[in-house]
Amino acid sequence: MPVNELSALLLDKARQDIYVLEKLVADDDAPLEVFGFHAQQATEKLIKATLAAQGVAYPRSHRLGELVDLAADHGIRFPGRVETLVDLTPYAVEFWYDDAPDEGVDELDKG
Repeated sequence: MPVNELSALLLDKARQDIYVLEKLVADDDAPLEVFGFHAQQATEKLIKATLAAQGVAYPRSHRLGELVDLAADHGIRFPGRVETLVDLTPYAVEFWYDDAPDEGVDELDKG
């Protein structure tokens, strides 16, 4: 996929997460984990869109700090506010599975 198309796709996907965030912020009953997940996803996609626009290959990773560091390695700097969003990383996966049993799917299938 051409760089500009990938960057545009990621920006569009980030806008979808931002749309959800705008709806959730108005709901006092919205679960923090759901808000955090979409905030993390929007941030991840915006960072990856920036990397893609600069022609920088990025890993399949939800670790925002790793992505920010990769950007910095290529001379891309973000405002301080964006760099503080690395604290959202746990919302990508960990918080979604806090209530799940420790056994993996493979173990459960062994019955």
